[in-house]
Amino acid sequence: MPALVLVHGAWHGAWCWSRVQATLAFSGVDVTAPTLTGLGDRAAELDPSVGLRTHVDDVVAVLDAADEPVVLAGHSYAGLVVREAADRRPHAVARLVLIDAWVGRDGDSLLGLAPDWMRDAITTAAADRGDGWRVPPPDPSLVGVDDPVDAEFLRLRLTDHPLAGFVEPTRLTGAVDRVPAIAVTAEPSALPFRRWAAEAGWPTTLVGAGHDLMLTAPEAVADVLLDALGAVPS
Repeated sequence: MPALVLVHGAWHGAWCWSRVQATLAFSGVDVTAPTLTGLGDRAAELDPSVGLRTHVDDVVAVLDAADEPVVLAGHSYAGLVVREAADRRPHAVARLVLIDAWVGRDGDSLLGLAPDWMRDAITTAAADRGDGWRVPPPDPSLVGVDDPVDAEFLRLRLTDHPLAGFVEPTRLTGAVDRVPAIAVTAEPSALPFRRWAAEAGWPTTLVGAGHDLMLTAPEAVADVLLDALGAVPS
């Protein structure tokens, strides 16, 4: 079974995969969950130079350290991160798993893909509360977490995200399109993740959970990841 690399999304850290990892622990899966520069327990490293390219470099470094091709999973913002990393190292990725994830073509940015209401909210938050370059974390309810205990768990851990991560365009050569991919999308959703997966032709699993489904539906996410691992030719 290949190794599994889990990449968190905006405002989060490797901590967000703890429930998924606990479910996978009994399956003997080799799991790596890096924390992206400037986020989570690396929040002290955040500065205006950190952006999408920094985070892609973080994941490429993990791929370069792997002994064999991995299954690479990305949640939300990390959809852009893992696809660009796989585009740069297609030989190192056996399969991609896009978990309620942003997906773009070469030159697309998250803010360019986002609906007007989201783009306005992000840029306003950065201008009003983030010195123009940081985006404070949203309320947990905006990522589909309504349980009071889970919401408090998030509030204690979410950290500012660099605006540059949302503004920088993804850089793709097309190599990533030759890497097999599957998708997991939350249902219902106000964002077009399911449509993008359908347009790409990826097999897609719908999960009745909020956007942070690795917290609200970790067993369902773990099942999809195990299926992805099992589908990789030995």
